[in-house]
Amino acid sequence: MSSRIFQGVIVQMKDATMRTLGVVDAEGTIVACSALSLIGSRIDGFTAAMDTMGEKETVFCGSTFKLIGGTSRFEYAVFVDGADEMARTLCIMASVAISEANTHYEEKNDKSALIKKIITDNILPGDVYVHAKELHFSSEVYRAVFLVRQLGKTDVTAAETLRKLFSERNRDFVVSITESDIVVVKEVSANTEAKELYRIAKTIEDRLQQELNLKTVIGVGTLAAQLRELADRYKEAQIAIDVGSVFNPDLSVIHYVNLG
Repeated sequence: MSSRIFQGVIVQMKDATMRTLGVVDAEGTIVACSALSLIGSRIDGFTAAMDTMGEKETVFCGSTFKLIGGTSRFEYAVFVDGADEMARTLCIMASVAISEANTHYEEKNDKSALIKKIITDNILPGDVYVHAKELHFSSEVYRAVFLVRQLGKTDVTAAETLRKLFSERNRDFVVSITESDIVVVKEVSANTEAKELYRIAKTIEDRLQQELNLKTVIGVGTLAAQLRELADRYKEAQIAIDVGSVFNPDLSVIHYVNLG
């Protein structure tokens, strides 16, 4: 799980208590903390002490710890400064909040992996619905596919920048395909018009230009009514860029329906 997600939860809880609280990994390294100066430091002896920790809260070195995920699949632990009842209560609350964030994060990543398999034709058509059902993924809603191609220089943080742009909606996905190509799959309504898709594409273009100084060209496919159609819509976006760059090299956003 991303330490950025951990830190987001910790920051929200920080305002409710004067105690130092954070998250430590299996190696004893603090990966998130309300005291920013402690991030990256190590807790001596934590790895050895971890073996004696059970499902309950444990006091170690003056702080209260609770493993996230249980002892069988331990990766991280929450800690709160202090060994009193208040520290124990805060530790339990923090572990619940972070566990929920972890579950959501993993589910989001699993769905993104499924999206990538579909658009790159790395999954059998019959398996699409099976995996979608397992992930509680609505397969029959309308989605738009935007292929964002970086021109000239590329930036590895471009995908993360776009994830932040669409972070408020759990049904939108940003997937890196190659070093230069990123695909944005956005849930839309059935009557979404081309001008709205153009507005979304321009928002993507402007964000990458403003934050990373990247020049891009964006191909837009027609709407996909089902998950399995995403592969075809991705190919349409590719065609839009390949054909559009020949006949309209000055355009930065090219919609497949406008190719003629």
